[in-house]
Amino acid sequence: MNPIEPSATSPEMVWSGWGDPARRRPLPESASAFLKQEIGWSGRATLPVALDAVRLRESALPPESLALFASIVGAGNVRTDRECRVVHAGGKSYPDIWRRRTGDAESAPDAVVFPNSHDEVQSVLSLCAKSGVAIVPFGGGTSVVGGVEPLRGRFSSVIALDLSRMRRLLSLDAQSHVAILEPGLRGGEAEALLATQGMTLGHFPQSYEYASIGGYVATRSAGQASTGYGRIDDLVTAVRVATPAGELRVGRGPASAAGPDLRELIVGSEGTLGVITEVSLQLHSRPHKRAFEGWFFRSWREGTQAFQRLAQEQCAPDVCRLSDADESRTNLALAGLSHAKERLLNGYLGLRGYRGGCLAIVGWEGTGSSVKVRKTASRAVLASAGGLRLGASIGNAWEHGRYHGPYLRDELMDRGIFIETLETAATWSGLHPLYDAVRGALQKTLAARGTPPLVLCHVSHLYESGASLYFTFLANQEEGAELAQWRAAKTAACEAIVSCGATITHHHAVGTDHAPYYPQEIGALGVAAMRAVKTTLDPHGILNPGKLLVQSI
Repeated sequence: MNPIEPSATSPEMVWSGWGDPARRRPLPESASAFLKQEIGWSGRATLPVALDAVRLRESALPPESLALFASIVGAGNVRTDRECRVVHAGGKSYPDIWRRRTGDAESAPDAVVFPNSHDEVQSVLSLCAKSGVAIVPFGGGTSVVGGVEPLRGRFSSVIALDLSRMRRLLSLDAQSHVAILEPGLRGGEAEALLATQGMTLGHFPQSYEYASIGGYVATRSAGQASTGYGRIDDLVTAVRVATPAGELRVGRGPASAAGPDLRELIVGSEGTLGVITEVSLQLHSRPHKRAFEGWFFRSWREGTQAFQRLAQEQCAPDVCRLSDADESRTNLALAGLSHAKERLLNGYLGLRGYRGGCLAIVGWEGTGSSVKVRKTASRAVLASAGGLRLGASIGNAWEHGRYHGPYLRDELMDRGIFIETLETAATWSGLHPLYDAVRGALQKTLAARGTPPLVLCHVSHLYESGASLYFTFLANQEEGAELAQWRAAKTAACEAIVSCGATITHHHAVGTDHAPYYPQEIGALGVAAMRAVKTTLDPHGILNPGKLLVQSI
């Protein structure tokens, strides 16, 4: 097949928040009363400043340097205008967005360069290595851990290398279920192209509408259906990478015993070792049927035990999400149910002894017959473990709003509310101690600052040996110390995670937020090995300074 690209460009994300502002929905009236009750919401409005009011330093790149970049990618593909630089001044982490909303884009890149091919990327890297210019690879810009913050390190200038022009489906081997995609394709764009060939990647993170294929791979992401389809690292069969030292191609066949698998160096490398220019990915036949439904458990422990059985008895649905009691009631409160529907649901749960319990969402995808068989097996386990089936309506409501969470964050930030997420994973035996430790650390730290939080949690990915935990926490913003408040909460949670022996990140990646804890994840010798690889592939240290490995070489 000839390379094909999406027929239309997806809307750009707003510089001061998430996604397309037209898709934001106002909070239901009941939400204000709920927030006042739970966190003592003050009602303070904190709206973003105007774009013209954002502080932006002058570009440090002289005209002759810009001309050299333009000679590689074309004059129209090197931009230094205000909006483009502000958009690329970071990702979508709480600090990234807070700084831009309050008018601080001082760290914006000196230019944004848009290559259109592997060769152009390779030439840009060579020019930057010779000129001493740092590079931040930029896909969808959806990092929530500081992964695309344009840090200069020891360099006087930095560019954002935006890969959005590289958005083609290069080839598809229908017999082998393998496609080669360019890194700038967004998740939704990739799915639309694959659908025309009867295929799906099956990778649906919450950032799916804006995150890029290259970003998936560079951050080792997991999607909402990864319990069934697998994480992105399970799906990568080969990669082509441009590095300052030259081209790297790794991955042959479905499996190999030819030494250590060097794909693992690139998957999760966060743009610190090279720029991914092509990815070969394992596909699946497009499902004929999708089915989602809600279940309720009397307690968090009962629900996690049920999910453990699903994983270990090999009958887990593709989507498995279990909310704790606080997240369950919060989601219902923010859903804007009518008073009658809320009373009806609470009455139904109360009569059966489930009031105040935990909501689970499960979902299956595949052929009609396979979904039926798998659904029957999963339901048998859930019911025997104490679950109460609520039916398809709640499951379908979750599916309909599965990508809306980041928009809700913007709405809450407008109202002076500090809202952040973090995630981790542990073995089944360590899951509850980890849950208690992180919740306790967040509650203690934020209460001590005069902003007692509401801490929510859900399980979102299952493995035979354990599961992930995804925390969301809300509090009043600490006026005048908003970033200090964030740092205190983040540090407390990370230290709790490390003390429990859990991973510092299950799918958000390392970025700048988790970089101080990465050495504890891989050990001193592991850090030395990574530095040796970095020195080989990026001898001048120009790629994404300050990420993954804190110190630049």
